[in-house]
Amino acid sequence: MAQVTEQTRGILLSETALKHVKALQQQQGEKALCLRVGVRQGGCSGMSYTMDFEDSSNINEHDEVYDYDGFQVVCDKKSLLYLYGMMLDYSDALIGGGFQFTNPNASQTCGCGKSFGA
Repeated sequence: MAQVTEQTRGILLSETALKHVKALQQQQGEKALCLRVGVRQGGCSGMSYTMDFEDSSNINEHDEVYDYDGFQVVCDKKSLLYLYGMMLDYSDALIGGGFQFTNPNASQTCGCGKSFGA
């Protein structure tokens, strides 16, 4: 497991996104949860983003771990090839709200913003 400094975070979280994921973490009732971010084949543009809470004990040596004031964001190295430098933001707007992915590695994105092509 590679610990990374703030200057070299591969996955960036806005303050709004961090506040929202911490609130969701508390709703889960467990403090030992981290946020795993990744990609998988599928979606309307070829690849789709994945994001879910996971027990911190599942972090392994092939994962990159980014610490945000005690909250960990985890990404496997294969996914990081597509996600490095991505900004995760959150909006509570009625239309188009939710988590938003701004990925500098995406050559195209779909209208829903949940999938991309590299």
